Parts: sequence; C-alpha cells; structure tokens
Amino acid sequence: MEGLSNSQLLRRKIALVLGELLTASGKLTTHPHQKELYQEYLFTVHCIIRASVPLMEKAYTVAQTLEASDSVAHGLAVYLKKHIKEEMHHDDWLLDDLEVVGIRRSQVLARLPSPTVASLVGSQYYWIFHTHPVALLGYIAVLEGYPPTREFIEDLKQKTGYPDDAFRTLAKHGYLDPYHRDDLNEAIDELPLESQHHTLISMNAMQTVHLGARSFQEMVGHVQQNLGDSLHTSS
Repeated sequence: MEGLSNSQLLRRKIALVLGELLTASGKLTTHPHQKELYQEYLFTVHCIIRASVPLMEKAYTVAQTLEASDSVAHGLAVYLKKHIKEEMHHDDWLLDDLEVVGIRRSQVLARLPSPTVASLVGSQYYWIFHTHPVALLGYIAVLEGYPPTREFIEDLKQKTGYPDDAFRTLAKHGYLDPYHRDDLNEAIDELPLESQHHTLISMNAMQTVHLGARSFQEMVGHVQQNLGDSLHTSS
C-alpha cells in the first residue's frame, strides 16, 4: 500500500489474522479453571521464549555471512546484535514464576514441549537457513508486538488468586515490549526491503499468529484432559 512504512504495512497484514490469536488467548481470563490454565500458559511460553536468544543468534550469524553484499542482512545484523542482549535470561524469569505457582524447574525442563510449539520455533530455523534471516522479524513482530496490558494482568491476578510474584514476567514484558516494538518498527522501516522480503516477513508473521493460536487451544485441551483424568481417577 502506497504511503505506508515497512512496519505499518506489516502491522496491517498481521491485523488481518490477529483475531484468531486474540480469541484463543482470551481463554486465559474466561476459562473456568484459570489457575490450571495459567500454569499451562507459563510452561508453554517458557518453551517458546527459551528458544528466542538461540534463534536470534543463528539469524545474526547468517546475516553476518551475507552482509558484505546484502544491505538487508547488514541492517538485520545491527538490530539483532542489540536485541539479543535485551532478551537474555527471560526464560529464567518464567522458571521463577512457575515455581511460585507450584511447578518446579526440574518438572518444567523434563516435560516435552508440544509439537505445535516445536513447529512454531523450529520453522524459524528453516526460514533463517533456507530463505533469508530477515524472516525472523515477522516472528518477533508478533511475539513482542502486542504486550500484555496492566488491566489484563490484574484480571488474571484476581481470577487465579496467585500472588504478584507469579506475574513478574508478564509485568516486565508489559513494560519492556512497547519499547522493543518501537525499536523493531524503526529497524524494519530502515531496511531496504524488496518485495520478496516483505512477503517472507509477513508470511512468517501470519504463520506465527496461527501456530500461536493453536498453542493456546492446545493448552485449554490439555487442562481439560488433566482435570477429566483427575475426576475419573478420584471416582
């Protein structure tokens, strides 16, 4: 669309499909078993976020190999070098929150992630190594582009009954992600993107929305199955 910046164009495309993710994530505050669902949510987000820095490091390495003759790769490398430092140890924050809600670190690390999460994260390696590492910006645009609001976090606190310490990661991202989103938008706007880059970034962003929504749906199904198994066992 004429007159739109690179980031505005990307956000317009994401908006076309974002409702799927918003509907799925809305279960966090409407599900009848929110305590259990919040535990499942923290586990799933940990599975995703623990891969964030390794993904960006791989994209940075590939971008560096291309940047001498690829101005998009050069701009990407500049952005990632800074952002990798900003994302360090966020997975540890989630492990701390999980302990507050009664899930030990050893339990989290021993449990297998879902195939959907593996697809969400694993596909990024394909885009990085077999298309262009700039694809990762579509993934980041979704994960950091829609931070949790204070009202959303307070609603979760009230409905789950968990203490404030169980929401430290959400609160930190609610504060940090608007700045990270602005930095990302600025980086995308400064890149000399061509048509194939736009297509790749937006396609990956839309895929991220879809697989993210599916992950939320699976969380709900897992909680319902566990509760059903518990009822069956107790009877």
